[in-house]
Amino acid sequence: MMAEGRNEEAKEMRHRNSPLKMNDTINWAEVHDTRDLAKIVLSRVIEKLYVVRIQEPAVLVGVEEDVQWIQRKLMRVRVKPEYSPEELMDVAYDLEDVIDDLILRSAGKQSRIGNWESCLLIIRIHKKLELVKSKIPALPRLPIMISRGANHDNYFEERVWSDIFLIHHRSVANTIVSPVEQKVSALLAQEVIHPHTKKKVMRVLDKFRSLNDFLAGLQSVELDACGMVWMEELSHVALSAVTAIEDFINKKEEFTKRSWMRPSRGFLFAFGKLKSEDKLAMEMDKIYAKIQNLSMHRPTEFSRQSQSSDTESTVRISPQPTMQEPNLASFTDDVHAMVKRLLTDDKSFRVIPIMGMEGIGKTTLAKLIFNNKDVLNHFPFGVWTSDGYEFHLRDKEKLMDSNLSQLGDVWNYHVELQRLKAFLIDKRSLIVLDDTHILFLDHVLRILAESSNGSRMILTTHKISLPPNFRTMSDPHLLRLRGDEESWALFTHALKKSIPPELLKLKDKIVRRCGGLPLLIVKLAEALSHKDATIEEWSTVLQQFHHDQQQLWSNTLYKIHKDLSLYMRRCLFYFTLFPKDFDIPARRLMALWVAEDLVQPEGENETPEDVVERCLNMLIAQGMVQVTKKKLNGNVKMVRLPDALRQYWLSKAQQATFLGIHTDTRSELSLGTSRIRRLVDHLDKEDVSFDHIHSDYNTTTSLAPYYEDVLSFISFDTRKESQPGEDVGNFPRQSISSGCFLVLLVLDLENVFRPKLPEAIGKLTRLRYFGLRSTFLEILPSSISKLQNVQTLDMKHTSINTLPDSIWKLQQLRHLFLSESYQSKLMLGQGTNFPTILQTLCGLFVDEETPVRYGLDRLLNIRKLGLTMSSKQEAMSLQLQAVVDWVLKQKQLRSLRLKSIDENNQPWDLELKPLVSLVNLSYIYLLGRLRNPSIISQFPYSLSTSPYQLQDL
Repeated sequence: MMAEGRNEEAKEMRHRNSPLKMNDTINWAEVHDTRDLAKIVLSRVIEKLYVVRIQEPAVLVGVEEDVQWIQRKLMRVRVKPEYSPEELMDVAYDLEDVIDDLILRSAGKQSRIGNWESCLLIIRIHKKLELVKSKIPALPRLPIMISRGANHDNYFEERVWSDIFLIHHRSVANTIVSPVEQKVSALLAQEVIHPHTKKKVMRVLDKFRSLNDFLAGLQSVELDACGMVWMEELSHVALSAVTAIEDFINKKEEFTKRSWMRPSRGFLFAFGKLKSEDKLAMEMDKIYAKIQNLSMHRPTEFSRQSQSSDTESTVRISPQPTMQEPNLASFTDDVHAMVKRLLTDDKSFRVIPIMGMEGIGKTTLAKLIFNNKDVLNHFPFGVWTSDGYEFHLRDKEKLMDSNLSQLGDVWNYHVELQRLKAFLIDKRSLIVLDDTHILFLDHVLRILAESSNGSRMILTTHKISLPPNFRTMSDPHLLRLRGDEESWALFTHALKKSIPPELLKLKDKIVRRCGGLPLLIVKLAEALSHKDATIEEWSTVLQQFHHDQQQLWSNTLYKIHKDLSLYMRRCLFYFTLFPKDFDIPARRLMALWVAEDLVQPEGENETPEDVVERCLNMLIAQGMVQVTKKKLNGNVKMVRLPDALRQYWLSKAQQATFLGIHTDTRSELSLGTSRIRRLVDHLDKEDVSFDHIHSDYNTTTSLAPYYEDVLSFISFDTRKESQPGEDVGNFPRQSISSGCFLVLLVLDLENVFRPKLPEAIGKLTRLRYFGLRSTFLEILPSSISKLQNVQTLDMKHTSINTLPDSIWKLQQLRHLFLSESYQSKLMLGQGTNFPTILQTLCGLFVDEETPVRYGLDRLLNIRKLGLTMSSKQEAMSLQLQAVVDWVLKQKQLRSLRLKSIDENNQPWDLELKPLVSLVNLSYIYLLGRLRNPSIISQFPYSLSTSPYQLQDL
């Protein structure tokens, strides 16, 4: 039947492939765009054939003559641009299907498949070969007038794939195309899908790949508003492709499981598979049409970023040094970290750059280190230069100056360097180059590179990229924006008067206005020092200072355009979804980034969580994001976007339609839309969605134009009453019933009081992040087991104490947070199939009924584990032993929280074994009666400075 269908398709193709006449209407933009795609497809398929012929020549036995004929014809066709690229791609996909079947046949011989199946496969291969051979002579020609001397690209042009860069240089092409490639690979690893569907999926993937070079080129340009809209639309289309394939794979697995459990209904399940495959094919057609439209309307107007490393913004921050001593309290952690690294016993010469944006305190930190008592004792000699010409040479007894700039135009730079070399070569010295130019830096490195007296160099610089000749010697210290308490300490130090008690109420406003930037903090302190210490005077200065921030942050904004990759800008866009001055939990932000595929892993052993953590740390290091609170182990807990940067990124997010609504764009692009992509409830009555969410809005048919394409819904309705819960329950129910929210990836209701979740929530099959933290929710809808793609389920601080066994049907679950205070238990049935990729399990209550051994101990990829153990005393010992053995299996474990209590909720026995094998463990919290206190000495080295708590009764 399949072969007959393909023959009919071939007849229809021949009829359709009659040569086009000159007066036919042709969309030449589409033709040229598709021709580029045809180059990629043909190159890939022929390369695949070459690999098979070289590595597995036996695969072609019996069909080699036909395959060689097809190959020769395609090699001739490739140099003739007048052929229709669409038809060329069709032939290429058919040939690829033949190659895959040949490989399948070879694998079948090795696995000894039945004769009947083998015969069917051989017949299918020969039929497909005949189909391909029949298509090639009938390839239609386009009436292209080739001008004399025109140079046409070869269809087999060499393609160079770029290496994957470091996190801040990561290609946006990889971020957009890589998820599609991964999902297509997962799809092809399933059972054989129909060639018709496979062709449509591969066509979409190849179309994305055809944009790779163009996307890579966008890394070095600054896009205008229309260009950002284009990028956002392309990202959205890529995400649509990923979720469509994801849905199909999940449904196919579900049908397979059902047909195995209920063989009598096999026909119905087979029909369901076919219907699902047909739906995927139609979605791929829609997605391909969208990519085609985007490809033909690529941004063309943009300014290329300057390649000169010395070019700066026209408006510069002038960090004029203050006469007062630097404030140690604001840089305590940084000074401690730097001094610890300087005072090692390593005799090799080392360079430690202090990196950060202008005005962040690099020179201040360098001065604090240079004058540190321990540093003075360790380095008998020191050198400080801020321009490469004037040196301050210091030993323990006296200060010596050598001002080269006073020698006029006749001084010999080489001679002076030799004098410096003679001074430093045999002496253990600390050299500080404060934003010195590269030429001088290169000369000093040549002098000291081979020295072995333990000398160190501190280099202050605002450039993230370092010269290649000393990267191996560099271990940079990335200087961040100051936290609120650090900012206040610096402010009070710089203020030239005492602060009256009535003005302390302005503390939060002062530190938030400055955004953690030391230069702004000092400038504000200096401005207020000349004003009367009254609420009125200070409030006036703060208001004026608020308007002046944009100019003071100008260099930072310039560097964002100059250095920051496009995908990291989208990560910054996400900050604008949160309220102004809102302290965002880092775990929440990073989980949302992962849910929306804003970043992608680089290697097989890397997880999305690894990438988002590095991404956040890079934004912090570059002065884009402010850390407002840290965990006890020093990791980031809360972050905030400085006010001036938030205003800037909010305008950019709106221009790029990141939030969804956008009408100010060129009509010919057809990219503007009135639909909302990311819905956020700020209880703003001026917002278009306020009445839909919080009023008696019963006309469900009118919701579709707004919420059909919503990817995320985040609510900040934190009122402690019943109304928020009712609103949040009614709105999703109405939206889902009207066909909205069906592509939702994020449902974040954190701090919404007891939302009344509808059973219809089970229809949100694409949901990846389900945030219910601090909602005090009492019951989950039973349909939650249908959310097959949920990665994060956060139920911390809810009133749910028992979760059904069906929760483990969520096989994509990576992070599960339970309510420790309500002693959340998991019901585990016999043969429960756990999600093997689970990384976080926090708040779980373990008693004598919890199957740890031969149950939970099958979870081996846990990174963060939090357990409360309680049971009858006689049963407690066995469970403690099982838990300890389970913990020791977690080689990726980073955070461990164990509590042992008795029936009366009092601390009880806690037994541990040596944890030295858990080399990644950086945080541990213990509550109980430790049976063997000496075990603390056998904690891993990574815990040497990490906190733990013991209550020993």
